[in-house]
This record gives sequence, structure tokens and C-alpha cells, in this order.
Amino acid sequence: MTERDQTRTAVADPEDDRNGAETENEGEEFEDDGIIDHTTFDQLLEMDDEEDHEFSKSLVWNYFEQAEKTFGDMNEAMKKLDFPDLSRLGHFLKGSSAALGLTKVKESCEKLQHYGNRKDATGANTITDSEAEELIRALLIQMREEYDEAESYLRDFYEGQETQEA
Repeated sequence: MTERDQTRTAVADPEDDRNGAETENEGEEFEDDGIIDHTTFDQLLEMDDEEDHEFSKSLVWNYFEQAEKTFGDMNEAMKKLDFPDLSRLGHFLKGSSAALGLTKVKESCEKLQHYGNRKDATGANTITDSEAEELIRALLIQMREEYDEAESYLRDFYEGQETQEA
């Protein structure tokens, strides 16, 4: 069982004394619906000290602060219909989301980057300003939901680490 699996067990039921024994429903309790690329996230965890996850936790908490500010900046850019700024902000948040393995947020940021450049989701075809505006308005709502899911998942993960260490 990997460290992440053990952590999922601890987060699922901190009072459980199975010492990492797997159950049938364990995967269901922590189904992440593709929110996290666990290969990327596990690589981040490998940079931590053996005793704790303070390094990765600090990166994740800094990301939360950065993302909140970026979402505020996106809302301001949307009010002004500043498409180049929306594209830039999408590119900015895409990089930090990818570094943590936040798959859905990263993919939505890439779409925002394209829409801000008045391109379709693939970046291949030109779209009008009104099409870009409509797509971006819907995407910002979706991105926020995806971010909230990822934030909740990561907070649960690190709270489980604290419980497991206590």
C-alpha cells in the first residue's frame, strides 16, 4: 500500500486502527473524479521529509493564496472584458495548477488562455469576442467549482496527515 493509500485510510476514518488495511469501499470514499494527477502529486510528496509533509503543505497553501488572488483578478478582468489579461491569468494559474497535479483546474486554465486569445478550446480556431465572453463566463464558474473540489481534497489530505501523525 502506498503512503497516499495509507493517508486516504487515515483521512477516511482517523479512529480506525486497521493499520493501513484496505477495504472494498476505500476507493469510493476518496474518489477524486480526476481532480488530482496522483503521479504529479506523489512526486511533490517525495520532496517532503520522511516525518512530515511540511514542504509540500507549504507549497499547496501558497497555491491556495495565489489562486484566490488570481480568481479575483480574473473577475476584475472579466468586468472590463480584458481578454488579453484573462488569457495571461489563465496561463499563470495553469502553470501552478499543473505543478501540483490539479488536472481539471489546469485544463480549464488552458481553455481560458485560448478563449482570452479569441480561440476555441483547442486553440486552433478563431472565435468572436461575444463567443469568447460567453465561454469565459461559463468557464469561470466551472473553474471555481473545480478549484473548490481540489482545495477540499487537498485540505482533507493534509488534515489526515496531521491526524495520522498525532
